[in-house]
Amino acid sequence: MDGKTYEAEVEVLEDDAAPRRSEYGPYPAVPATIQSQPVAGAKTQAPAAEESADESKLSRSPVNGVVIKVNVEPGQSIQANDLLVVLEAMKMETNVTASGAGKVKSVRVAQGDPVKVNQVVVEFE
Repeated sequence: MDGKTYEAEVEVLEDDAAPRRSEYGPYPAVPATIQSQPVAGAKTQAPAAEESADESKLSRSPVNGVVIKVNVEPGQSIQANDLLVVLEAMKMETNVTASGAGKVKSVRVAQGDPVKVNQVVVEFE
């Protein structure tokens, strides 16, 4: 470290012949897209429509968390970097912003809803 050489001794306290299995890993890779859960009161779409949707017209959750604020509503015009939704994950807030100008077609989440990574939260026209 920092150009210096260190020598360390390690003492093995237990001799486990069989390898231990970790209860936490390895973690599976996160898929690029997932199917979102239907929101009460929202129109449901067939999975094929979700997969073939233009990604530039969707805003997805970057984290697993809970919706604490929804800043837009259907029909509202937005500009690039406008705040759409605020999520809370592990006591930290994450702002979901618009990638470009447009008009909100639908909001697929409400305050208090749990969201998963890559779940669609807002759809644009």
